Amino acid sequence: MVGIAPTSVSNKEVKQLQHLSQQQQALVPIAAFAATGDMMQLTPALKQGLEQGLSINEIKAVLVQTYAYAGFPRSLNALNAFMQLLEQRKAQGIHDLEGRNSQSLPQDYQAMKYGTDNQTKLVGQPVKGALFEFAPEIDEYLKTHLFGDIFSRDVLSWQDREIATVSMLSAMSGTAGQLKSHIVMSLNIGISYEQLQNIQQVLTHRVSSSAGEKLTQALK
Repeated sequence: MVGIAPTSVSNKEVKQLQHLSQQQQALVPIAAFAATGDMMQLTPALKQGLEQGLSINEIKAVLVQTYAYAGFPRSLNALNAFMQLLEQRKAQGIHDLEGRNSQSLPQDYQAMKYGTDNQTKLVGQPVKGALFEFAPEIDEYLKTHLFGDIFSRDVLSWQDREIATVSMLSAMSGTAGQLKSHIVMSLNIGISYEQLQNIQQVLTHRVSSSAGEKLTQALK
């Protein structure tokens, strides 16, 4: 998917880049409804995502990533809903874009090493603290599974993964602290404040006013 463009662009291009692409906007409700387990709303969002140019593999990548924030049950339910939708569309003669497959991880791939490097780049500094000393297992799982295994996959850019993550955390309850952290990560990897506001607008109009308001408060 199209990521953030290089800095050497014209003023007109910069203005255009302040808004999410059509495909990135389509990620917002898909991620939000998958994370909250709202299958009734997720299926139309999946359909619209396909029609707005998201590939099957890009959507699958978002739904798999959901497990890291909302648990395996909601990720599996979302993937099952997507599978059923694709079967229905295929029966109707609709051929959706498969998209490229994720490239294999390097032969020397070490989840802890790659995950620690990825997390440091996203956050802007090494992540340490009393919580991770209190429960070192959660530190290991964050680094190896989330920032290693998931963020090392290349079907989605880091910007796209953070757009999805911010959308999930805005729609879920009890995640204000994590949402603020991922706003910082988003800014660190080139997502603009205006694009974060664009996520808020999509959340408000396509997910719920409460999700949009939660992101608004976090941005303040």
